[in-house]
Amino acid sequence: MEPYQSSTSLHYALAIDSLYFSYPDQPDSLRNINLTIKPGERIGLIGPNGAGKTTLFLTICGVLKPTRARGMLLFGKPVVAGEFRPEIGLVFQNPDDQLFSPSVWDDVAFGPENMGLPAVEVEQRVQQALSLTGVEHLAARVPHNLSGGQKCMVAIAGVLAMGPSLVLYDEPSANLDLRSRRRLISFLKGSEETILISSHDLELILEVCDRVLLLDEGQIIADGPPQQVMANQQLMESHGLEKPHSIVSVISNP
Repeated sequence: MEPYQSSTSLHYALAIDSLYFSYPDQPDSLRNINLTIKPGERIGLIGPNGAGKTTLFLTICGVLKPTRARGMLLFGKPVVAGEFRPEIGLVFQNPDDQLFSPSVWDDVAFGPENMGLPAVEVEQRVQQALSLTGVEHLAARVPHNLSGGQKCMVAIAGVLAMGPSLVLYDEPSANLDLRSRRRLISFLKGSEETILISSHDLELILEVCDRVLLLDEGQIIADGPPQQVMANQQLMESHGLEKPHSIVSVISNP
């Protein structure tokens, strides 16, 4: 896959040009994706089930190889399917898919250890990640005995310990109680990384993100400020979504 010819793409956290992806014997799951993300942006990804949100995440991470694309650059370097890139991290929707070690400490240390880092640096990274996510008091606990909210933050800590500059969150508030959800929102709002959040929790997107992408049938339908995109009731309903109750509707352009 050839990178962008324009030197401006080198200044983005992520730059995608004309990307398509399809599963075997299936129509395109992603169609003509064009996207640039600046360092430090907080972007929400919304859309109905089956819109292609998770597929887009897996393509960005290099888990899936695009069917074709003019280019996809992560911090100025081409994304190569199957190649480990510590600059990007993915937090799965279900924390149990990430937690498998006998203790929280071991789970968070797993990534840095497999990066071949010195033991002293691994310890520093684990301590910092546990502190950032507020779960340092759980270090000796068995992950699968934790509450849903605690598992969520431990899974995030495991990703942050690898030092990513771009973090993808797949439905991070799913199945969280109110207190855990508020704790997650507070954490995300204070995050220093570039973040891309796929979620049906539109109120979370409104509170955390400064930009939103509406994806449907594998295409980016809208890209703009959350208050503007999600207040458009006609746009939202035509793509299987409801306008959040906390914002005032705007008149759709004819």
